[in-house]
Amino acid sequence: MAIGVNGGSPGTRRRSVGTLSEINVTPFVDVVLVLLIIFMLTAHVMEFGIEIDVPKVRSVRETAQDLPIVQISKDGLIYLNKDAVNINDLGKVIHDRFGGKAKGVYVRADKDTVFQPIATVLAELGAQGFQVNVVTQPEETSGRRK
Repeated sequence: MAIGVNGGSPGTRRRSVGTLSEINVTPFVDVVLVLLIIFMLTAHVMEFGIEIDVPKVRSVRETAQDLPIVQISKDGLIYLNKDAVNINDLGKVIHDRFGGKAKGVYVRADKDTVFQPIATVLAELGAQGFQVNVVTQPEETSGRRK
């Protein structure tokens, strides 16, 4: 008489179940979802930086400073705050009108102006000891660059 070892009938063998070699993905998915939530909460901070709420003040006429703005037209004519001025007298006129308060001068030229008058004005202002700041207009962005 034969005796069955694994509760099976004599002569039949039952295959034993080996170790499972599959990865349990549930903890992995949990960790990934937690990281995704953390990323979504902190992404806007990385994009925009620090928000600063600046104070609002009322503009007072007595303390408002008239800034020297040198404008150059398409034709090469030079203006100082909408008053026509000769290139040779530009430094003197700025010193007379603004005194020692004007350390810097804004230069604004038409986009169709040839470069020679612009270079002459920049050189003259630099020779007079002014810090020259060129005024430009930012491009309108519609989501793509041209």
